[in-house]
Amino acid sequence: MQAPSVGGVMLPRGNGQAVRLSRGASLTDFAEKINANPASLVGVMMNLGEMVTATQSVSDETLKMLADEMNFVLEIVSPEEEDRELLESFDIEFGEDEGGEEALVSRPPVVTVMGHVDHGKTRLLDAIRKTNVIAGEAGGITQHIGAYQVSSEVNGEDRRITFIDTPGHEAFTAMRARGAKSTDIAILVVAANDGVMPQTIEALNHAKAAEVPIVVAVNKIDVEGADPTKVRGQLTEFGLVAEEYGGDTMFVDISAKQGLNIEALLEAVVLTADASLDLRANPEQDAQGIAIESHLDRGRGAVSTVLVQRGTLRIGDTMVVGDAYGRVRAMLDDNGNNVQEAGPSTPVLVLGLTNVPGAGDNFLVVDEDRTARQIAEKRAARERNANFARKGVRFSLENLDEALKAGLVQELNLIIKGDASGSVEALESSLLQLDVGEEVDIRVLHRGVGAVTESDINLATGSDAIVIGFNVRAAGRAEQMAEREGVDVRYYSVIYQAIEEIEAALKGMLKPEYEEVELGTAEIREIFRSSKLGNIAGVLVRSGEVKRNTKARLLRDGKVIAENLNISGLRRFKDDVTEIREGFEGGINLGNFNDIKIDDVIATYEMREKPRG
Repeated sequence: MQAPSVGGVMLPRGNGQAVRLSRGASLTDFAEKINANPASLVGVMMNLGEMVTATQSVSDETLKMLADEMNFVLEIVSPEEEDRELLESFDIEFGEDEGGEEALVSRPPVVTVMGHVDHGKTRLLDAIRKTNVIAGEAGGITQHIGAYQVSSEVNGEDRRITFIDTPGHEAFTAMRARGAKSTDIAILVVAANDGVMPQTIEALNHAKAAEVPIVVAVNKIDVEGADPTKVRGQLTEFGLVAEEYGGDTMFVDISAKQGLNIEALLEAVVLTADASLDLRANPEQDAQGIAIESHLDRGRGAVSTVLVQRGTLRIGDTMVVGDAYGRVRAMLDDNGNNVQEAGPSTPVLVLGLTNVPGAGDNFLVVDEDRTARQIAEKRAARERNANFARKGVRFSLENLDEALKAGLVQELNLIIKGDASGSVEALESSLLQLDVGEEVDIRVLHRGVGAVTESDINLATGSDAIVIGFNVRAAGRAEQMAEREGVDVRYYSVIYQAIEEIEAALKGMLKPEYEEVELGTAEIREIFRSSKLGNIAGVLVRSGEVKRNTKARLLRDGKVIAENLNISGLRRFKDDVTEIREGFEGGINLGNFNDIKIDDVIATYEMREKPRG
């Protein structure tokens, strides 16, 4: 095979050489790797039927098509690998404790409470914290993610435990998975009166995938019909065998409502941590950890709840959280008190960031503000490029016009704004998982934290998008602008309502599906000939009813003789009628079709629109 040439310029031939590019790279990035002119690669793409500019972020498939054409092997660098390489360029190691064994000290276990909706996860956390977070939640479902630290006395020693408060509704599957990854131990809450439910298994699988030990809290033992023994038996099928049955999983029967056995549960968590895990970290190094939740506070700007995993975070430290950075102006603990420093396994609310980071973003402390800014800007650019690459729906020049004319591509464009990054991410994840067939696609053009702004409305206007506000409203003139431009802005406070409405809207965009419904059958007893109407069938209606202007087929000896006939005339004696019911006789005229015989059967039917399941 010869090397491709554009305008007489020979391009390099890869001969199987590997090219590493990040997700959302441009043709200019590709050209730099192979020492080619970006304009010539634009020419190659045109020959392949793709209109791409030199600086435009393109999808992985487009890059692969170009690499194949030039006989290069494309390697797309994962975001995690790219981030590791970025930090290495600044001589930063993330995820490792510095120093040897002597530098490590024990730290509290980090616990996530999981389980089925309505099995009492929030009430359990409520009982543990002795505060009420349920009252302020719409629909009784946890909407935000926080983190809390409690203390418990075990064997005469004061032990601390950190709880990550993950929302319990199924919409937050993505956040539960993330919570488990930042977690040492999972408490699986199962209602004694309900037993194991689908989300119980889902939560269990998340915990197993994250390879964290599980403590089972059998809740609602005070409710009528409670059967803790049944729960133990059910969970045995999923590999969780209670200690009393010879297994290694601790089960604790509790009542979160009554506050029964809460201390025993905390003790079980500590004992499981001591038996299964080596929970130690170096408190002396620069702090590293994970952002649990972030939001925009009107008075304080971008705030983020972070969990310190190693090192100690102090006031005045310069930190990078995802694509946000800043100097720590203040830190608050879970009771709202100001703290000066936070050691391993301590959750704190941090003030001083430039923007709102994402839930699950890693954070690290660096020496200089300049370093923090460079890392954050490179991460933001990478994320932006990846988003641009995802947004484009790729068509070749040959089929673009046909696809648009045929209406093969239907999309529902969305802009999601919320009060906290965890909620926004969970809502986006749930919406993108909606499955309503291949005809309709869903695209999230933009998501962010904060009120719906005029720029959101502008974006929606230009792209025919619907704006979803989750626990936020439109700010300033955005509301009037939306009305003027005819932009649909929907507000929600409970996540599953948003999911249900969007699913209904998607199903409304689908082309209707029709199914055949049989109406009735009529047996031909006599044939009357009319000079004006042709042959008229004298029939006895055997089943159902025969209606005028419906479709029919003719059967002879059980075989279909004619399809797609029309009942154009219907008579009872000398009267024209609209229908003849079972057991009655009448006359049927099949329009221009006259090939009928005695004993033939006329089967009538109509096409009805099928409801989407």
